[in-house]
Amino acid sequence: MPGTDIHEAARTMIGELPQLPYLPELPGRGAGADLIGRTAALLVDLAVELVPSGYRVAARPGRDHRRAVDLLRGDLDALEEAMDSAGARPDMLKLQAAGPWTLAAEVELRTGHKVLTDAGALREFTASLAEGLRMHAAEVSRRIGVATVVQLDEPGLPAVLAGAVPTPSGYGTVPAVPESDAVDLLRGVLGALPAPRIVHCCAPRPPLALLRRAGADALAVDAELLAGAPRATVDALGEAWDAGATVLLGLVPALQPAVPPTLGGLARPALDLVDRLGFNRELLAERCVPTPSCGLAGATAVWARQALTLARELGEAFLDPPDSW
Repeated sequence: MPGTDIHEAARTMIGELPQLPYLPELPGRGAGADLIGRTAALLVDLAVELVPSGYRVAARPGRDHRRAVDLLRGDLDALEEAMDSAGARPDMLKLQAAGPWTLAAEVELRTGHKVLTDAGALREFTASLAEGLRMHAAEVSRRIGVATVVQLDEPGLPAVLAGAVPTPSGYGTVPAVPESDAVDLLRGVLGALPAPRIVHCCAPRPPLALLRRAGADALAVDAELLAGAPRATVDALGEAWDAGATVLLGLVPALQPAVPPTLGGLARPALDLVDRLGFNRELLAERCVPTPSCGLAGATAVWARQALTLARELGEAFLDPPDSW
């Protein structure tokens, strides 16, 4: 979400998405509020600090780590306050965090190399993340009094698989990780989480089949990425739907378009997708959750609110499609 006011973001969330709100993230607040810093705050017995090149493993929790922990706690306070004020108790609350591969590709060891390059450090980070996420989901569920669902964000996974993560010098890249290793590591984290478990990938050519093999119950992907994706990627989405998985499909632009969108125009990529895959359009009502495309942090506050409204209205339209569709 845009801006720095977590109370306003929480009120917007509860007002616009009363059935499936999520804990807002406000990266505009700086260190510790971004995807990597926020996720690092959940690690058990591990800490990070901010250095000029990014986040680095620290010997003990310092100012940067404590700030991330404090921001996360404050965000939960604000969300709980917004729920109490609105008298809202949804069936489920969504939490988000970086997945193990994206985290390992972004955080540096004290040598300057990525955690990704050290097998022992990678195992340690993955175990710490799995336990931290398990504890976080359980704590939020107890505190808020609703079930929680966790979404792992893996925008860095395609680069990890392709061997495209740069080395500290910038002149080389870290060797590609075999798909079998990627599946095993991700499965270890997903296995610690309450079902259903969501994995989101907003990078080109998202490895959807791999995510399903790792244990993802739901996939989150942007519709525009599928328009030019290889047939295998689209087929993998169809196989997920055929197996009963839910797809969170990014249909609403993250930034306000020059021309005000219509529900029909926003729905068109989803309609074309199910038609292309040979499914009945009723599938959208059963196993598709419309969402904004990727995050809204770069949007205006007005558009962020409108985007959430449009996503909700799209879901309602999938349940009762207009005759013009």
